[in-house]
Amino acid sequence: MNSIEVPSGKKIYFASDNHLGAPTSQLSQPREKKFVRWLESLRKDAAAIFLLGDLFDFWFEYKTVVPKGFTRTLGKLAEITDSGIPVYYFVGNHDLWMNGYFEEELNIPVYHQPQIFEIGGKKFLIGHGDGLGPGDKGFKRMKKVFTNQASQWFFRWLHPDFGVRMAQYFSVRNRMISGEEDVQFLGEDKEWLVQYAKKKLEKEHFDFFIFGHRHLPLDIALPGESRYINLGDWIGYFSYGVFDGNVLKLKYFEKES
Repeated sequence: MNSIEVPSGKKIYFASDNHLGAPTSQLSQPREKKFVRWLESLRKDAAAIFLLGDLFDFWFEYKTVVPKGFTRTLGKLAEITDSGIPVYYFVGNHDLWMNGYFEEELNIPVYHQPQIFEIGGKKFLIGHGDGLGPGDKGFKRMKKVFTNQASQWFFRWLHPDFGVRMAQYFSVRNRMISGEEDVQFLGEDKEWLVQYAKKKLEKEHFDFFIFGHRHLPLDIALPGESRYINLGDWIGYFSYGVFDGNVLKLKYFEKES
């Protein structure tokens, strides 16, 4: 189990689902600049930062090529890790083709599955959230194709100018590939990540389940004083989680009074 202390005056931050590059690089740039401002604001008191996937609307790592753009975000992340603040990244369904770039260039560990962290003495289960629980069936089918080694090998042989543009087109327009649900609370009985968390609690206690993917800020009480937190997104909500070692809150960047 990974363990992180939360020194007095320090905090742990969580964010997810930026989808930078969508619907176009130009139109997403104001959101990227806002996210970079948020990252810069954390340097004063962050003990660690967790990014829970779909930072990019599409990301694929060739052996010697990564997608063009996102310079402000990547540069700021490098500054943060160089300053000694750890950043942890969990791949989402739009950027699951990561293969070493973040580790080698940004010193950011990348996780492809949910992970258990002990933070300030509390037990967290953290992940993007895609493909978990009884729902999300469309994405579960597509993920088998996306993670297939043969499929990735064939895609890698496409010229990046063609392959990346094609993938970006479908990423923006195809709801099945994106895995996005309507941004409406479905009720606890139909929220598949809530059902996933409740099932996990039958075998093991967690204080917090932290996920993204749903694009909807949620804070739901679970049995045994556990809580399910969905972080929302950086498209319409600009929401994030902050944990001070005792209390975890959902907040909204540049919307707080």
